[in-house]
Amino acid sequence: MSSPRPIRFFHQGRVQSVEGLPPQTTVLQYLREHARCAGTKEGCAEGDCGACTVLVGELDTDGEAVSLRAVNACIQFLPMLDGQALLTVEDLGASTDLGPVQQALVDCHGSQCGFCTPGFAMTMQAVYERHQACGTRPTRQDLADDLAGNLCRCTGYRPLLDAGERMFEQPVRTLDRAPIVAALRGLRDDPALHYEARSRAGTPQRVFAPRTLEELAALREAMPDARLVAGATDVGLWVNKQQRELGDVILTGRVEDLRRIDVITVHGQGAAPGVMSANGHLSAGPAVAAAAVPAPTSRTTLRIGAAVPLEEAWAALAERVPALRELWLRFASPPVRNAGTLGGNVANGSPIGDGPPALIALGARLVLRLGATLRAMPLEDFYLDYMKNALRPGEFVEAVEVPEPPAGTRLRGYKIAKRYDSDISAVCAVLSLRLEDGVARDVRFAFGGMAATVRRAAKAEAAVSGRAWNEASQAAAALALTEDFTPMTDLRASAGYRQRVAANLIRRFWLETRADAPVAAASASVWQAINLQRSVA
Repeated sequence: MSSPRPIRFFHQGRVQSVEGLPPQTTVLQYLREHARCAGTKEGCAEGDCGACTVLVGELDTDGEAVSLRAVNACIQFLPMLDGQALLTVEDLGASTDLGPVQQALVDCHGSQCGFCTPGFAMTMQAVYERHQACGTRPTRQDLADDLAGNLCRCTGYRPLLDAGERMFEQPVRTLDRAPIVAALRGLRDDPALHYEARSRAGTPQRVFAPRTLEELAALREAMPDARLVAGATDVGLWVNKQQRELGDVILTGRVEDLRRIDVITVHGQGAAPGVMSANGHLSAGPAVAAAAVPAPTSRTTLRIGAAVPLEEAWAALAERVPALRELWLRFASPPVRNAGTLGGNVANGSPIGDGPPALIALGARLVLRLGATLRAMPLEDFYLDYMKNALRPGEFVEAVEVPEPPAGTRLRGYKIAKRYDSDISAVCAVLSLRLEDGVARDVRFAFGGMAATVRRAAKAEAAVSGRAWNEASQAAAALALTEDFTPMTDLRASAGYRQRVAANLIRRFWLETRADAPVAAASASVWQAINLQRSVA
């Protein structure tokens, strides 16, 4: 275990070295209370409003370029910045020398009370930098998607979208990344972070940020009660809203092997769930025979590391299964997807999470690691009860493996919420089957929001599997949902509404996927008109 050291990151043109602050200090608190950078605002303190949006810069693996991503400063802990760059609205330009984003906001009257403006400006700067680097221009709907995590309560979005278009008409002026690259190269020589300070309650607290899988596995095994934190998009709310103390923390975001997306080829009948050695090879476990799911010859599997940001993970999933694109765009907001991870979303185990229904419908499995030993299990077997999972003490999620859907698979993802953008699901359903001469095979109906865990609708699947996919079978499946689920009533939806909408989604799925005259997607969703306006990139 390395010696404690300060948190070091690039901000305001130089490397900052911070020590003595409580480890649960958020980036927003640091900016406003310690760095005296008050341009970044606090609105909701839970990652919903976007008033605190900042840019975090990270050096690529070659050390040649910096990638920028917009995140919510209110739910990012200061130790998570170690080795990275922090950019705020103060970095965009002075009042006498506005940058293109700022000038466009002025010209288009994109600010009224001004409270949300810094967050909008930072998100727009990220969009501007990305498109200037690619030589592209976003459509108006692309801009709306990018701004889905920034809420405005007085100006209205028309002038903000006007400004988003206008900023590309200004003389090109991107952020100077050379000083950032030079600083981050130097920070690479720092040892892995080990930070110690007293919490706000006065108790000693430690934060570790290992850089290799082996270091993480050893730490986790030695400290099974430590809190694993990836993007803090949920844990941040525990601190801000519930005033919880996290105790010792292990950050997973610096482990490069957990941030990879690989495509692997599975030959023959595929690998069954079992015990995996540290070199990645499976050996048979006692429950392998019962749990094995044969795979066709030479199918590919998407292996997503547990620390891959949600935005990148969903992009990879949607590229493979385009029907998931709308679910991707409606999953939380861009700043949350830039910070949160797919592994964290899965391990969190929320019954209303949008990731697990899609992954379960696709037949995903988890790779779990304890020390040097790895084991694999279907994701659907991971959840034991409300917020309880199958992880053993000292074990963690290393990767999510998503097999390629068999040829002929028909899959749809549906999210029912009170708002279209940036909202929590009342019901999330991802439904999949394969038609073989009009008969339903490989049926997988996964629902979130219907039980204490995300799970498959076994009775509904049985009502369809091996039968003609027609109105009678879909009606039988919809009826069987009453045996599968007894949903609860809460602020998002009543139990009756959830039961009714779940049945309706099965019918909609049949209408869209039936062999005879399927309903076109543009006719099944009012939002398809919006989807047609989105650029392909």
